[in-house]
Amino acid sequence: MVKHIVMFKLSGTPQERLEVAGKFKEALLALPGQIDVLRSMEVGINENPAEKWDVVLTAVVPTMADVAVYANHPAHVAAAGLLAGHKEDRGCVDYEF
Repeated sequence: MVKHIVMFKLSGTPQERLEVAGKFKEALLALPGQIDVLRSMEVGINENPAEKWDVVLTAVVPTMADVAVYANHPAHVAAAGLLAGHKEDRGCVDYEF
């Protein structure tokens, strides 16, 4: 199994960032029912204003190859599109466990 962990820093006012993060979270949490290789999805919106990252997601897929299947799936592409114009930075780690 592979954990795909991604953090996003968003641009805008705190309220704008929270609104975008909420819509993004809702879209991501719907993905396990739409993408066969996606075993689970967890999404957190940062509540600590002292930290720079706004959203973190943890997706679990069976193999490293499935990370690309997940990433290129139309439902994921649509969810990621919700960050258009708001994504300031992104960090990612993929590891087998």
